[in-house]
Amino acid sequence: MRVRQPDRPDWGLGQVQSVIGDRVTVNFENAGKLLLNLAVVTLEQVED
Repeated sequence: MRVRQPDRPDWGLGQVQSVIGDRVTVNFENAGKLLLNLAVVTLEQVED
């Protein structure tokens, strides 16, 4: 799944690597691989 973090457009588009509970690992174009807590961060799905 491709996503973006609306509060951090500088990260670019990201691809979800894994989801465990509220934690998601996303590999972003400009920020690299990040572990995010979905209880705190909102991601938007990007249509291909």
